[in-house]
Amino acid sequence: MAAPPGNSLLDPPPNMKIALSQINPTVGDIAGNAERIRRDLRRAADQGAELAVFPELAIIGYPPKDLLLKPGVIRACVEAVEELAAGCTDLAAIIGYPCPSDDDRQGRSLYNAAAYCAGGRLAARHIKSLLPTYDVFDEHRYFEPGPAIDLTMHGDAKLGISICEDLWNDEQVFSRRLYHDNPIDALAGRGADLFINCSASPFVIRKHTFRLKLMSHVAKTYKLPLVYCNQVGANDELVFDGNSCAFDREGRLIGHATDFEEDLLVVDLGDPTPVEPAYRRGMAAAYAALVLGLRDYCRKCGFTSIVMGLSGGIDSAVSCAIAAAALGAENVRGVAMPSRYSSEGSVADAQALADNLGVRLDVIPIEPGHHALEGMLGGVFAGREPGVTEENIQARVRGVVMMSMSNKFGSLLVTTGNKSELAVGYCTLYGDMAGGFSVLSDVPKTMVYKLARWINTPACDLYQATGKAVIPEATITKPPSAELRPDQVDQDSLPPYEVLDDIIERYVEREHSARRIIRETGYDTDVVLRMVRLIDINEYKRKQAAPGLKITGRAFGFGRRMPIAQRYDNGRSVARPQSQPV
Repeated sequence: MAAPPGNSLLDPPPNMKIALSQINPTVGDIAGNAERIRRDLRRAADQGAELAVFPELAIIGYPPKDLLLKPGVIRACVEAVEELAAGCTDLAAIIGYPCPSDDDRQGRSLYNAAAYCAGGRLAARHIKSLLPTYDVFDEHRYFEPGPAIDLTMHGDAKLGISICEDLWNDEQVFSRRLYHDNPIDALAGRGADLFINCSASPFVIRKHTFRLKLMSHVAKTYKLPLVYCNQVGANDELVFDGNSCAFDREGRLIGHATDFEEDLLVVDLGDPTPVEPAYRRGMAAAYAALVLGLRDYCRKCGFTSIVMGLSGGIDSAVSCAIAAAALGAENVRGVAMPSRYSSEGSVADAQALADNLGVRLDVIPIEPGHHALEGMLGGVFAGREPGVTEENIQARVRGVVMMSMSNKFGSLLVTTGNKSELAVGYCTLYGDMAGGFSVLSDVPKTMVYKLARWINTPACDLYQATGKAVIPEATITKPPSAELRPDQVDQDSLPPYEVLDDIIERYVEREHSARRIIRETGYDTDVVLRMVRLIDINEYKRKQAAPGLKITGRAFGFGRRMPIAQRYDNGRSVARPQSQPV
């Protein structure tokens, strides 16, 4: 891909100060989002910017989903942007918003647009061309792609405005392009002086490193500056990390906003100075995403307190630490619910965690309820051996206790199960799955341990606040167990979590077949087939699970749409060793 004629490093760069307004919108709060935009327009003007850029669909928040089907919502969005435009007299702004399409007879009725506001009016608009329909994205459900790619004049500068996905189709970066067209190439071909990308790009572990590589490549290839403004905050399952940034014509980073919080980044394209990227990686980024995701879910849904079960295990400990960081320890209440099978250390470890964090802990033994239900069901179950049903009664008693606490105190009940358990159904419907939100539903068990270790380091704000590691060492080192029968441990039913999590990543995130997993890993054939089968048949549980935060490439939730009633057998064509029974 060659840069179009006229783009040369000898040409002077646009002499312009641009403000990237990395706001945290609430979906549907058009008035509140408009006020955030108005606030940053004032701040941008105060810092000498002549153009302010806002995220994709900033006026309504991303993703608005079926709010876009309500005509009144669209009218309110257009009116709000027009009102903001009226105030853009000395400072121009680019604001993401949904607007009616030009053809009222054919195609979808909306555009995903960016309004260019200048001179006290909505002077121009750019329409998104590439509409993603993979993973959590479903934009073809609502939007019509842009009918043409045009430049927007800002003084003497020709702005090449794109929206999120429009940037993600470079043939030299992606091994398989999802679209036939490349809007960035088209903008450059029309003579753009710089690229501006308004985005709502969700957080995924390691994604921002790739973003920086992609944007640097685009800027260097076309010899044009590039600025990227991303949404921050969380809406339902999605967390947006911000990380807005700017590149000069040589592909050098010249500005980088804070991650996981609102920020206003002002960059001077006429006097670019290279900077080093400063953003969180690894467990630091995962922790920040989970804390922000839980905090925003509570704030935007109106919850001021959290209640959760504390078993003394690793999952509830990490969930509680994240909750304390999100809302403050004084707004988190833990409940220990020991049974006849609970180990002596379970309550002690839960109490140690609560003490370290400063969280209140109530101890409510479930033995009376467990005994009563066994008596109630004894006649009906007569003549049948005890089994999983009796084990699950304990989990469901705990579910009733926790839902009662949530109802009585108006607290959000946070479930504590992880992605590994949710994948294979190692969880109980209406028991430990009961609740309003899940923090760890996209965090594999092996990553839960990594998070726990990171939380216990001085780099974590909880360590800094308390001056010590908050998760008890015994919680991290003891074998994980549901404690629903004597001496039970997870590995009675599951392979080691290192093996299980690798199978889940390959099968769920990479869509590898059972045959390929066996061939590439050398794992036992029966183990792979059993885990893959468990993933498939437990879809009905996941459909009833609490919503949870997405931080990996493929989460269980609205981004993974599998049928419940189906008979696909992934292991049908797998040849087994002769020594193994079929």
